[in-house]
This record gives sequence, C-alpha cells and structure tokens, in this order.
Amino acid sequence: MNNTFAIALSTLAALMLGACSTGGAGTDYDQVHASVVKASFQPNGIATLDYLTQDEANRLCSAADVTGKPLDEKTAKAIEEAALKTIKMPSDGKFLGDWKEGEKIAQSGRGLTWTDKATDVNGGNCYNCHQMDKKEISFGNLGPSLYNYGKLRGVTDPTSAAAKPIVEYTWGKLWNSRAYNACSQMPRVGHKGILSEQQLQHVMALLLDPKSPVNQ
Repeated sequence: MNNTFAIALSTLAALMLGACSTGGAGTDYDQVHASVVKASFQPNGIATLDYLTQDEANRLCSAADVTGKPLDEKTAKAIEEAALKTIKMPSDGKFLGDWKEGEKIAQSGRGLTWTDKATDVNGGNCYNCHQMDKKEISFGNLGPSLYNYGKLRGVTDPTSAAAKPIVEYTWGKLWNSRAYNACSQMPRVGHKGILSEQQLQHVMALLLDPKSPVNQ
C-alpha cells in the first residue's frame, strides 16, 4: 500500500474514532474530508497541490453537486458576471489562426502532468469531451458535439460583422466557460493559462473556418 495513502487512511480512522467518541458533536466532516484528500497527494514535478484549494465558485458548484440542488439564480449570475470580467480579447485583434494547427492542439492531451516539463507545450485535449470531425471514431461525450459548429451557426465569413457575436462568444467560452455557465465543467483554458493566446486563435479557426474539417 502506498505510504502516503496509508497515512491518510490512518488519519481518517483517527478522526472518525474521535468523532464517534463524542457523538460527532462539533466535528466538521467537510474539513475532515479536505484533510484526508490533502494527505493523499504530494507534489511531483510541475504538479503541485494548488488545485486542491477550491476557489469560491468551485466550492459552491461542488456543494451543489453533492446536494443535487442547482445553484440559485442570483448566485449563478454572480459567478457568471465575475467570470465574464476575466475574459481577455486577442491582443492583436485577430480571433482566428490556422485550423490545421488547431486540429493538432485539439488532438493533443499533453501537458500539466507530473511527467511534463514546465516548458512543454500544452494540448487542448478537445476530443476527450467533444466530437469535432466526422472521420474521428474516438471522442468523448461529456460535452456536446462540435461537428459543424460554425456551419450550423451560419458562419460563412468569420471576419464579417455578421459573425462577430458568435466569434466573440466562442472566444469567451474557450477563455472562461463559466462566463456562460456558472458550474461549467469545461476547462478554463485561457483564464488558467492552459493554452496561449495563439493556441486559442488556432482552435477558434478549427471551430469557425469554413475550410476546417469541423465544418465539412
């Protein structure tokens, strides 16, 4: 048995026995759980323990998952408004890059693990949750299909004024998905720095360029 895990189990057992001996009075089981989880992990390479610390939105959404009750409208709106303020539009004003590069990024699941280096280029791992190309036979379904994403939205020229609303929405969704869905499970690839601005531009092209396989 992993030594760290054994220590975590011992810690949990001790805490639970202590709670039982007092009838559970005054025991914060959320704190007990958090302590056990923290004791079960250790930093390794570029993988640190910072992701074990939830921000307020994560905490609220996690609590909603546990209770099975969705966030109230006021709380959800507050999370979305705060997330919307974090979105940074392209510094060069260009939303689309090269869809061929975007396809490579969508296919890559590398990055941010303990075996990666801090200088390694991250992938978007898009196919892990979405269908994007009809020729692909392996993709996840946690998220909706993105096949024909631009075509279904009538985007024939992503640089036109008519396409601006959907282009800006798509950028924002990739940057910080919580701006449009308070408890979205989609990685906040721009806000968290998972993908660079240039990488995002390439992924945007994959989704919106009429020549992209996504829109064929």
